[in-house]
Amino acid sequence: MRKPIIAGNWKMNKTIAEALDFAKQLEGSALSPDVDAVICAPYLSLQSLVEVLRPSAIKVGAQNLHFEDAGAFTGEVSAQMLREIGVDYVIIGHSERRQYFGETDETVNKKLIKALASELIPILCVGESLEERETGKTNDIIEGQIKKGLQNISAEEIERVVIAYEPIWAIGTGKTATSEQANEVCVFIRKILAELFGTTASERVRIQYGGSVKPSNIKEIMEQSDIDGALVGGASLIAEDYLQLVNY
Repeated sequence: MRKPIIAGNWKMNKTIAEALDFAKQLEGSALSPDVDAVICAPYLSLQSLVEVLRPSAIKVGAQNLHFEDAGAFTGEVSAQMLREIGVDYVIIGHSERRQYFGETDETVNKKLIKALASELIPILCVGESLEERETGKTNDIIEGQIKKGLQNISAEEIERVVIAYEPIWAIGTGKTATSEQANEVCVFIRKILAELFGTTASERVRIQYGGSVKPSNIKEIMEQSDIDGALVGGASLIAEDYLQLVNY
């Protein structure tokens, strides 16, 4: 049985003070023990959140990392730096990283390998654009991103990877793929994983859906056969909404 995972992606939102205020609002709140809860915050807030949230079951994740341990990479952060402050998760290959910052399937793969080697749990993002969906290329795009992103990953390692299916056309637009559409792609992702790593390993991989997820639609999404969680943007910025998502 795959344990559901709800992860908030704050993107470039919240100062350290605002992040701590959010965490304070969660104090004493009941969280479902049957769901892994994660908050992926900007770099500056990570250490503060790790320290404040330590008594709770909420884990902290970064939104990116570099695939080298150290070097002349101005503005970058290494896996070792993240592990030192107690970060557990890291988002890799989000569509905004691909679109605005030149992220490629090759760099995604390098970062994924580094995250696993550093005992971070990677959340690998894949997804198609509206044009790609409308021209029937969804499966081709997803298959390419999965196969290239997971090169040189073992069947044992894949079980530690979380995959987030995020149709680009549904991120921050208010549009949401129907739960059936989202599940159809997640089923396809699991099929590709089975081809690459075997059925046993593929059945253990958790696959999230992301794209305008909110308290009003989370339950329907989570009722689908192959959706094991959600990667949530805007709704994760409000403490009350985040709690409703985790306790769906």
